[in-house]
Amino acid sequence: MAKIVQTSTAAEHARLVRRVLWVVFVLNLVVAAAKFIYGVISNTTSMQADGIHSVFDSLGNIVGLITLKLAAQPADKTHPYGHSKYETYGSMVIGVLLLIAAFEVGSGAVGKLVTGDYNAHVDTVSFVVMVVTLVINLSVTTYEHRRGRQLQSEILHADASHTLSDAFVSIGVIFGLALVTLGFPAADPVMALVVTLAIVLSAVKVFRAALRTLSDEARIPSEEIIRAVNRIPGIVNVHNVRTRGTEAEIYCDLHIMVDPQMTVRDAHMLGDKAEAFVKEKFPNVKEVLVHIEPFDNKRNPQNVIIGEEGQELLPAEIEFLFRDESKRFLSPNWEDDLRNEQRKEGK
Repeated sequence: MAKIVQTSTAAEHARLVRRVLWVVFVLNLVVAAAKFIYGVISNTTSMQADGIHSVFDSLGNIVGLITLKLAAQPADKTHPYGHSKYETYGSMVIGVLLLIAAFEVGSGAVGKLVTGDYNAHVDTVSFVVMVVTLVINLSVTTYEHRRGRQLQSEILHADASHTLSDAFVSIGVIFGLALVTLGFPAADPVMALVVTLAIVLSAVKVFRAALRTLSDEARIPSEEIIRAVNRIPGIVNVHNVRTRGTEAEIYCDLHIMVDPQMTVRDAHMLGDKAEAFVKEKFPNVKEVLVHIEPFDNKRNPQNVIIGEEGQELLPAEIEFLFRDESKRFLSPNWEDDLRNEQRKEGK
């Protein structure tokens, strides 16, 4: 399992991702040149199409490098939440490039089938070129996926899917070349059509991941945050929890209820502790907005507190709970006590 690398700033995150993209860019150019040039020499449609697809891989790397430069910019007046979504936009551009690559590969294959132009020349060098480039593609995909998980980068995940689709194409081409040598010349364009479908599926996967961010889908289940924050002494209720953002930069806001007799200073300190606790438990959370409310079930009867056995607490029990929670909150060792409780419970 890949270890997640926590980066302190957007600029540091972008620098590490760019380093990966430059390595992948160079390898993609080598792969594209090898397949396309020998595809032209041997008049093999599937090899030429695979080479074109690899060129789109390189274009995807360029898109990633450009959008990362934009995403690394610090927050400003017009973008108070920063520019991290530019990385998401870049992943969508890569999805579009995948669709274009699918069209190029598919249209070339259909043209061959319609005209009956099956004059591919297959030799040992054809197989050597395809196998070597396939090994490179699979190595690049594994490396990029691993770094994408470590850096939690949408652009690396998208680009890895792009490179993986290139590997699918190469496998199809090798299979088609084998059938051509066995006396089935139409296998060359037919296999090109099969891998076209694999490219389209990769594009769909990239779009789905990008839309999670752009549609502000919740990044962390609210129940997990409620469970964590509810353990902090002094907080008697947590609700209206929302999260959004990219995989690497999550923004969270939540409402907490406290003893209505608590001073503004203590309530503010409690909000700061809740913010720090959420960031500690969920390292990808960049910012937490805590809204503090007084617990008042007389004015709002729907506000109730449920006891450990699942029963609704009576007013006298609530008053006792407030006193007990306030004592725990004022204790200088409450954070250590909370961590000890979590360790005992195996959390």
